Amino acid sequence: MAFKVYTKTGDKGQTSLIGGTRLPKHHIRIEAYGTVDELNSFVGLIRDQEIDAQTKTILIEVQDRLFTLGSLLAADPVKSKMKLPEIKEEDITLLEKEIDKMDEVLPEMKNFVLPGGHTTVSYCHLARCVCRRAERATLKLAENEKVAEILYKYLNRLSDYLFVLSRKLAMDLKADEIKWKPRM
Repeated sequence: MAFKVYTKTGDKGQTSLIGGTRLPKHHIRIEAYGTVDELNSFVGLIRDQEIDAQTKTILIEVQDRLFTLGSLLAADPVKSKMKLPEIKEEDITLLEKEIDKMDEVLPEMKNFVLPGGHTTVSYCHLARCVCRRAERATLKLAENEKVAEILYKYLNRLSDYLFVLSRKLAMDLKADEIKWKPRM
């Protein structure tokens, strides 16, 4: 029998975690992994742009880690017995190394910049904002339930990576970085 996308089990506003626990779809755990899923889609949108092959490779790695992170958030911390992949310190180190490489070629930042200048750059800023929202939802979940610290640490570093990537792609694409000049 073929796998069906629809199960009808969520028609009354609840969904199942890995481990079988049913939660309302508005639960903070669902919000957290749903936002990670949204972020993964935005990262895919960046990857679909005309960008260098090395960046595409890193973004595929990021998307894989986001699937891992989402599955860890979707697992009932008590009832799930399923073996899941892990987020590791090396995943954070990879992002830090990529940030450092990009920073070596970028002009020093002396002002905030307005998001935009090129569609690809804007996609990076959108992904960064969704990443911050995923981090906030994960931290909110961690206030009441067990969440590994490395998950929100990864999201924090990823938002930094996406910001620096926006600047690097702006430079590569010769897009204008408009400095924010507060009106006083």
